[in-house]
Amino acid sequence: MKKIFDIFTIKKEERWLALGIFLALAVLNGVVIARYASHFTLITDDYYKNFIRHFCVSGFDPLTYWVLSDWNAAYNVYRHPLLAFYMYIPYLINMGLMKLTGYNCALFIAVVIQIFCGFYATLFLKRIFREVMDLDKTASHILTLLFFSFGYVMVTCIVPDHFVISMMLLILALYVSGLRMKHHHPLKIWQSVVYFILTAGTSLNNGLKIFFSAFFVNGKGFFRPKHLLLAVILPAALLWGFCRWEYRVFVWPNEMARKELKAKKAAEKKARQERMAQIKHTRDSLTNDSIKRGLKIISAQEIAQKAKNDSIRKAKELAKKEAKKKRGPKQGAPIMKGEFMNWTDATSSRTQSIIENLMGESIQLHQDYVLEDELRHRPMFVKYRYAINYVVEAVIMLLFVAGIWAGRKSKYLWLVMSYFGLDMMLHIGLGFGLNEVYIMAGHWIYAIPIAIGFLLKQKRQQPNQELQPRQLLYSRCLKGVLLVLGLALLIYNGILIIGYFC
Repeated sequence: MKKIFDIFTIKKEERWLALGIFLALAVLNGVVIARYASHFTLITDDYYKNFIRHFCVSGFDPLTYWVLSDWNAAYNVYRHPLLAFYMYIPYLINMGLMKLTGYNCALFIAVVIQIFCGFYATLFLKRIFREVMDLDKTASHILTLLFFSFGYVMVTCIVPDHFVISMMLLILALYVSGLRMKHHHPLKIWQSVVYFILTAGTSLNNGLKIFFSAFFVNGKGFFRPKHLLLAVILPAALLWGFCRWEYRVFVWPNEMARKELKAKKAAEKKARQERMAQIKHTRDSLTNDSIKRGLKIISAQEIAQKAKNDSIRKAKELAKKEAKKKRGPKQGAPIMKGEFMNWTDATSSRTQSIIENLMGESIQLHQDYVLEDELRHRPMFVKYRYAINYVVEAVIMLLFVAGIWAGRKSKYLWLVMSYFGLDMMLHIGLGFGLNEVYIMAGHWIYAIPIAIGFLLKQKRQQPNQELQPRQLLYSRCLKGVLLVLGLALLIYNGILIIGYFC
C-alpha cells in the first residue's frame, strides 16, 4: 500500500516547482472563494437553486457543490457513473463541518479537491517530461509552465466539475504507462481494472483511454483471452450494469416524481382555465346587471393576473428572440435523435470551432465574454480583438504539429495521440459538446506540451556526450520561445480570470 502512495511524494528536485504550482492554485481558488463564499456558505432548503442562481463560470456546472451539500446522484449516471459515490466521504465531512460551524463548507471542500487534482496533474506531467521522455530539468519546467498557462487548464483547476479529476487521472495513467513502456514492464490486469474504474467512473468515455494504454504497453498480450476477459470485457460490463442499476434506484424515482408534479401542475392549470371559462359563460348568460357586477368583482383579480402574466410572457419571448438573433445559434442540428446522439452537432463550422474554441479559447481566453456561459449570453464563436492572439495560436499549432513529426517514431507519443484522437473524433468529428468544446480541454490538452517536448529531445551518440554547438543553440532558442509563451499566457489568462472573479 505504501508503494502505491509513494507516487504522491514530492521529490527533492520538484520542491520549488511544486511550491509555485501550489501558490498559483491557491491564488486562483482564493478569488473563487472570495466571490462565492457569501452565497454558498449558507445552509438552505434548496441548495440546487442557490448554486445554479449564483454560479456562472463558462459552461461548467456547480453540481459538485450540490452533491457535497445534499448527497444525491446529481451527475448524469451514464456519463459519470461513480462520481457521486466518490463524493460521498467528502459529503459526510461537510455534514460534520456544518454541525460544528453552522456554515455549508462545500465550497471549501471542493477547493481542496480542485487544488489536489490540479497540483498532481501538473506534477505528473512534469514527471512525464523528466522520467519518461528524459528531457533535462529546464525543458521539463518550461513545458510544465506552458501547460499550466493554458486558459482552460487554469479554469479547470478552479471549478467544481469533474474535469480536473479526469485530467489528473488521465495524466497519471499516461505517466505510469510511459514508465512501464520504458522499462518493458506490462500493465497488470489489476492495474488496468483500477485505472479503468477510477477513470471511467469519473467520465465514462475516458475509460477507453485506459484500454489504449493497456494495448500500447502490453502489445500482443492485450489480446490474450484472459486479459480481454478480466481487464476489458468484465469491468466494462460491470460498470455498464452499475449505470443501469444506479439509474433505476436513484434517477428514475426522481424523474417519476418530477413528471407527477408536472402533471399535477398541468391539471391545476386546466382546472383554473375551466373555472375561468365557466365564470365567463355564466357572466354572459346572466341579464341581471347586479349579478354581473358581482361576478366581475369575483373574477377581476384572476383576469387581471392572467393578462399581466400573458404580457410578461410575451415580453420575455420577444427579448429571447432578439438576444438569440444577436448571439447566433447556440448549437448545430444533431446528427440524429437519441439519448446520446442529441449531443452531436452536424452543422456547426468545424473551422471556426477549431480556430476560436478548440485551439483558441482552450489556450487563450477571449477578451470579450470572458468566462460567460454559451448557453446564457456568450455567442458560440467569439473573435479575438487583436491579431497577436492568432499569431500566438498559430505558433503553438506549428510547434504541436512539428512535435508530432519529430516524435513520429515514438510509441509513447502515439499512445498520447490516441488519447487526443479519441476526443477529436468525439468533439470535432461527431460534434459532441462542440458548442463549448473548450470546457473539455482537461481531457486532451496535455497532448500539446508532450508533443512539443519531442522537439527538445536531443540525439547524442553517447548518453553523457555534450551537445554540438548547433544543437545547443537550437535548444536554447526553442526553450526561450516556449518560456516567453508560457509566461505571457500565464499573465494574460491570469489577469482575465482574476478580473472576472474580482
